[in-house]
Amino acid sequence: MAESKITLTPLTEDDREQFILDNQFAFKFGAVEEFGLRDDHLDDNGEIISRKTIEHCIDSGVAYRIREDGKPVGGLVLQIDEKTHRNELDLLFVFPEVHGRGIGTAAWQEVERLYPETVVWETCTPYFEKRNIHFYINKCGFHAIEFFCEAHPEQPEDERYEPYDGDLPDDEGPDEMFRFEKYMDKEQ
Repeated sequence: MAESKITLTPLTEDDREQFILDNQFAFKFGAVEEFGLRDDHLDDNGEIISRKTIEHCIDSGVAYRIREDGKPVGGLVLQIDEKTHRNELDLLFVFPEVHGRGIGTAAWQEVERLYPETVVWETCTPYFEKRNIHFYINKCGFHAIEFFCEAHPEQPEDERYEPYDGDLPDDEGPDEMFRFEKYMDKEQ
């Protein structure tokens, strides 16, 4: 059996709406899988990640569709800092029906190939997303370096960690998040 080809294509304006809906579905799938329909992480519209957050990420970053043999199977959004080369992975999702096939890992390898000047990659994920934690640490080589929670020493008691700068809802996302970093070895 021939191996499928995973590619990244820049997000087009005509695919933007579907990208947002696909992202919300994939993120909600993980939350519902973990907590069931009783999930208190969903916003007023029943989403784990708001349209506003996704749009903010797309508008301030570089968005790609993940494709398997030309067919959309996910997406990702990056923040690229041309000066410091400390880049961020804002969003990465793969359709639930293709989980476990190596698509996310292949997509991440393509990101690293596209941005070889990167010194360090950074990303965050909610504490309950065990699949994501496994993916970032065991598949992509990230290290968990921080856990944002109520007891975080640098967080004032009346504030919580916000993963994005900008105008986002106060209740966006879970209060507990892992932050990951991956330092790139330029010797390879």
